[in-house]
Amino acid sequence: MDLKAGSLAWPVTLEQIIAYPPMGQDEECDIVVVGGGMSGALTAYELSRQGYQTIVVDKRSIGTGSTCANTGLLQFCNDKMLTACIHTFGKESGVRFYTLCKQAVQRLLDIKKDLIIDPELYERSSLYYASTEKDVPILEQEFNTLSTYGFPVEWWDKEKIQQHFGFTKPAALITHGDAEVNPFRMVHALLETSVAKYNLRIFEHTRIVRHQTEQPNEIILYTDQGYQIKARHVVFAMGYETQEMKHDRNAVIESTYAIVTKPIPHLEQLWHKRMLIWETARPYLYMRTTPDNRIVAGGLDEGTTIIEERDRMLPNKSKQLVQEIEQLFPAIAPIEAEYEWTALFGSTHDGYPMIGPHPKYMNCTFIEVYGGNGTVYSSIAASMIIDFVENGTHPDAKLFTFQRSNHPSPPH
Repeated sequence: MDLKAGSLAWPVTLEQIIAYPPMGQDEECDIVVVGGGMSGALTAYELSRQGYQTIVVDKRSIGTGSTCANTGLLQFCNDKMLTACIHTFGKESGVRFYTLCKQAVQRLLDIKKDLIIDPELYERSSLYYASTEKDVPILEQEFNTLSTYGFPVEWWDKEKIQQHFGFTKPAALITHGDAEVNPFRMVHALLETSVAKYNLRIFEHTRIVRHQTEQPNEIILYTDQGYQIKARHVVFAMGYETQEMKHDRNAVIESTYAIVTKPIPHLEQLWHKRMLIWETARPYLYMRTTPDNRIVAGGLDEGTTIIEERDRMLPNKSKQLVQEIEQLFPAIAPIEAEYEWTALFGSTHDGYPMIGPHPKYMNCTFIEVYGGNGTVYSSIAASMIIDFVENGTHPDAKLFTFQRSNHPSPPH
């Protein structure tokens, strides 16, 4: 699957990248994690830290799939508002989902202390503004819902937004306890820490071509070079490429766009507390800063998965993103995008990720963290993985099960 195209910002921020060998002999372990992106890295870190003999295999180099295209915004609020989650799934489910997202961001911040590479992970607040006046009642309802259930949120009116940011929007929510991260550095930090401290083994450029279950607690994976890995359990953390292995009716695959600007002098003086910025419009635009005073911006999603169409739109989408930044912050115009890329982007029809076992695959857990909060969902998945391995379920498994039936049917 052609996951991305363009010039990518994150890999150049890590000067020394450890290369791992391809698998050259048969192996045995407790658990195999297939995929060396964010979900695979967080899962492998948790498993190896808990003492499981764990192997990670990736058909590419580590972190060079969708992770390279991740823009690194970590928020407990989702593309689907808490109010809408409650409407679709009920109060208990919606509040629990948002609570898990909030805890997942904090877990990522806590993990940072254990890592041997700086992942450029920083706590931030978010500005979520009403794109138009007609969105204000929806935003106000969401503020009331978040407040009712104890989430850290403020209401800003037009004057307060202008006072702190210099631009005018009808209203905004400010949420606290969010974060930003350099996703490429984070993945390498997790995996290198797991190798150095917790005996993780990693094999790059190793493609799994098939697997078979020998008995209830044994599974064998076969590589494209004819080697075998024997394990108790397999975690498939292959991102959107999971859809090539098994099709999920709840999955939606589209295309998205992003840029990173050249460094902007004194940006921190214009951008209040380096907040993450996003909006109520759908598809929405989002923006953040970097430690070296660049702006990361993304959005302008398109429904196409035709690679030629996706890539052809990149120059124009990049110009649009530059224009959107300049409209919000005219004092920094003109600006220039130094990096620009397009990538496949996955979501679900009902707004929740898909995490857990699948009835057709014994001894397997699937992590399909589709949605705008993929890294946060990966953190949730990592927190559940031990229960999935040992018990085949988790107290929160029903939220993310592949068998849930209350999502809207995809269009025919």
